[in-house]
Amino acid sequence: MSKIYPSPTAALVDVLFDGMTIMSGGFGLSGNPESLIPEIRSAGVKDLTVISNNCGADGFGLWMLLDNRQIRKMISSYVGDNKLFEQLYLSGELELELNPQGTLAERIRAGGAGIPAFYTRTGVGTIVAEGKPAEVFDGELYIRESWLRADLSIVKAWRADSAGNLMFRKTARNFNPNMATAGKVTIAEVEEIVADGTFDPDHIHTPGIFVDRVVRSTINEKRIEKLTTRPRSG
Repeated sequence: MSKIYPSPTAALVDVLFDGMTIMSGGFGLSGNPESLIPEIRSAGVKDLTVISNNCGADGFGLWMLLDNRQIRKMISSYVGDNKLFEQLYLSGELELELNPQGTLAERIRAGGAGIPAFYTRTGVGTIVAEGKPAEVFDGELYIRESWLRADLSIVKAWRADSAGNLMFRKTARNFNPNMATAGKVTIAEVEEIVADGTFDPDHIHTPGIFVDRVVRSTINEKRIEKLTTRPRSG
């Protein structure tokens, strides 16, 4: 049965509710589900917990949900130049669970793999370790981190077929494949929908068993967060 939906709005029907947890792929402005996020804003769901590396940039991506005061808590690893993110956190309007980036990635991977907890040296002796169980392995102290899972994962891929098999392109791959495995429902927005049988099985990054719905993306801006150039010689 085809998993293709006609529009981002249709793909989100019956999956959104107040108080839910959403994982959103992307790193900086690369690989963000640009078409699904505005539809979540339009739906007006609130008290969201959002798991994402960062929270968009001014006027773009998850910033839209922050600006609309739909996010109650962020679980992320990077604030960046998002002034609204900073402002809401410092004013107490936004809860923030800040993670080392590798720990965040592994917590998401663990959620998709069914591993409820794991130990890491990252964060030992810092505020990251406060309140977390610790144990000594081979003479070194490790802290215990728990998995992350979500009611909904929204990811951005390059190509998909009707079965939901996904292929990502270069750095847009980032957190997306792991997040696709860790949601109760996973919706992938893609730039291209290809005919079944097009993919070489060895080139599939996320098997369709992890993907519930696929929609052709309507926004593909691919912004550059910080553009640095130099004069061309000659």
